[in-house]
Amino acid sequence: MGVFTYESVVITAIPPAKMFKACILDGDTLIPKIGPQAFKSVEYIEGNVEAGSIKKVTFGEGSQFKYMKQKVEAIDKENFVYIYSVVEGDALMNKLEKITYETKLEASPNGGAVCRTTSKYYTIGDFELKEEGIKAGKYKALGTFKAIEAYMLENPNAY
Repeated sequence: MGVFTYESVVITAIPPAKMFKACILDGDTLIPKIGPQAFKSVEYIEGNVEAGSIKKVTFGEGSQFKYMKQKVEAIDKENFVYIYSVVEGDALMNKLEKITYETKLEASPNGGAVCRTTSKYYTIGDFELKEEGIKAGKYKALGTFKAIEAYMLENPNAY
């Protein structure tokens, strides 16, 4: 098994507390609402936004995948840290044991936030993860993040 790590940084004008609330705490209802072509639904199978919770994400018709199950590994509401793993679903392509994402939002000097995400891809056997595969996932995540940011800028009183 190999582990491939990828880091990304995104800057937003939205303060960290508001972005964390929209993306993480309310993301399961907000994301399918603003991006139904990408995400059809999110439902909790066990728990509800706390460590150990398991949720099923059903992708929309615009996605190449059908579903994935995510396990919440840790959540720190005071420090705006959220860690989860994709543990099941066709997004793993039978080539990955899991993908773990650690996201941390920090205040930026302009009043917005810096979002740092570390992605760890745990491969099965000697499967080599290609850079294009990581980039494709990164662009989808960035698109979702930017859609939430746009929604919040258009609806400043939503959070």
